[in-house]
Amino acid sequence: MSALPVVAILGRPNVGKSSLFNRLAGRRLAIVDDTPGVTRDRKEVEAEIAGRPILLVDTAGLEEAAPESLFGRMRASSEAALERADVAVFVVDARAGLTPSDRAFANWLRRARRPVILVANKAEGRGGAAAAMEAFELGLGEPIAVSAEHGDGIMGLMLAIAEHLPELPPEEEEGEGEDGAEKPLRLAILGRPNAGKSTLLNQLLGEERMITGPEPGLTRDAVAAMWSDAVGPVRLVDTAGLRKRARITKKLEELSVASSISALREAEVVILVLDALLGLEEQDIRIARLAEREGRAVVLALNKWDAVEDRAAAKAALDDVLEASLAQLRGIEVVPLSAATGRGVDKLMPAVRRTHERWNRRIGTGALNRWFGTMLERHQPPLVDGRRLKLRYATMPKARPPTLVIFGTRAELLPQDYRRYLLNGFREEFDMPGVPIRLQLRGTENPYAEEE
Repeated sequence: MSALPVVAILGRPNVGKSSLFNRLAGRRLAIVDDTPGVTRDRKEVEAEIAGRPILLVDTAGLEEAAPESLFGRMRASSEAALERADVAVFVVDARAGLTPSDRAFANWLRRARRPVILVANKAEGRGGAAAAMEAFELGLGEPIAVSAEHGDGIMGLMLAIAEHLPELPPEEEEGEGEDGAEKPLRLAILGRPNAGKSTLLNQLLGEERMITGPEPGLTRDAVAAMWSDAVGPVRLVDTAGLRKRARITKKLEELSVASSISALREAEVVILVLDALLGLEEQDIRIARLAEREGRAVVLALNKWDAVEDRAAAKAALDDVLEASLAQLRGIEVVPLSAATGRGVDKLMPAVRRTHERWNRRIGTGALNRWFGTMLERHQPPLVDGRRLKLRYATMPKARPPTLVIFGTRAELLPQDYRRYLLNGFREEFDMPGVPIRLQLRGTENPYAEEE
């Protein structure tokens, strides 16, 4: 995949960067709220501007702060985005007017030697355009007056961005497409707050892509990053920590949770990050069950393993909880690791790839029915209302997740314990531990039923 030109949106908190990001992307991707500083991590998406594909980057608000503080780390993340950018879009709030921070960051941008497009947001209404003209003082050229919320002026901004994009390489001008490109594995990282999700993503990418620190709940939005492992391309998504429902009280946290669940539904494999010092708790089980209900494969990353003193006891306790509470994901892969030091992280993606292969696997009808016949011989279907159920044959119409369909007279009445018997036998025979399996039962009409 050829590198796309990068367009980074920068500015102080609460000037409307995420609203503008959503507007340029053409869909709601970043969380938008009146609370200043909602965006803490860089959020990236492939978008199209005036017919040109770009990588659009939303950044944390620029603030003067000590480097070790949260806002200092947010600013460092925004500076890293600027270093990669081909075009910088600097956003100010026309309604609020210029601030000393706007002037300080305008000076910083002039030194960055990048094309800068000055945008005066919230310029809707009669006085909006006039208020936007104050931004001329920043010395970054003529400001483009827009309203990200209402869509005013967005077309003019898109044309300005297109003018500053680097020229297309010759092969792209000739129309070479990416139709034959390998599709990336869609991978989401989920877990409770402070389990180490963002640290793990940074370790996999080999860069400080996500803001990390001792403060729980740093990540507020689902943030995607493209990456490649030894096998091929991967679309990694880090998510906000999922708390218990009773603790989700603020609107902003509700939006974060909704973003995390959306990321789960778009994923193929979910890495559930556990704090090894706490083990598999009730909220972790809820997340795993949600992933299973959505048909997603799951791998457990047992983080902070280096801090565990009695590892044998910790592993035994985990196995007991898995057996008792996650039988539907029997055989799930568990990878002990330390996201902070990188120890054991090299074993994570091979486990993800194995799980993904099982989740994608299709079993031929011949092999499936030979197994099915053996299962029926070992244990006949039970009696229901004094009559034995007659199961005839099985098919696997689809994978992702593996879906097993069994046909037979009154098959839909099959008791739960026999369904579990079939599912466990299917997992064992075809080596499908740790992935959700769908079992569908289709009854067939018996024309002599009324005569019996």
